Amino acid sequence: MFRSKKTKHNDAESQPAAQPAQAAEAAAPVPAPAEPSAPALTPAEIEKLKTEAAQAAEWKDKCLRTAADFDNFRKRAAREKIETSKYATQQLLSRLLPTMDNFEAALQHADPAAGSATIQSLVDGLKMTLAQLHGVLREAGVEVVNAEGQHFDPQWHEAVQHIESHDHPAGKVIQQLRKGYKLSDRLLRPATVVVSKGQPEPAQPAPVEKPADNAATAQPSAT
Repeated sequence: MFRSKKTKHNDAESQPAAQPAQAAEAAAPVPAPAEPSAPALTPAEIEKLKTEAAQAAEWKDKCLRTAADFDNFRKRAAREKIETSKYATQQLLSRLLPTMDNFEAALQHADPAAGSATIQSLVDGLKMTLAQLHGVLREAGVEVVNAEGQHFDPQWHEAVQHIESHDHPAGKVIQQLRKGYKLSDRLLRPATVVVSKGQPEPAQPAPVEKPADNAATAQPSAT
């Protein structure tokens, strides 16, 4: 029933010999399980995948175009909002311009007639009122388009007459009949002007008619 010391010693000696074999088995790489191979696609399935890929590319292109259109719309809406706010008073200011014309014309006619102190005081008051009105318009962004002495520009000027002039080259504004106005960079009303056609062309001398030759060739008389 009792094992001898010798037997125990033999068992102890045999145990270390078995440990290296177990360590080698534990260190050996475990082979990965083989993955199942994908089944081959049929020609019909390949064509279906190609069709779906083409449709996906088409939808992607449509989405990109829609996004670009929306971005352009957003920018245009923002720009139109700024322009609407900037030019909201355009119609009102355009209707106000003829009143200013009449005001200025009345002052031009009143200046020579200002003889008494009362009339002169009235004229000075009207001039002050007109200056204040011009100041209000400037604060609203209205600027005068002055064409006096300028070269004719159809973008800002309206020519009502072209005349010959010895003192002004062709295309030069000779006279401004009515001021023009613009709101920021937008024209409210063009300046009405008279434009030079340049110097008149020199008169062409009348053609000199040659005198008729009276010396007729002598004809032999008939006998």
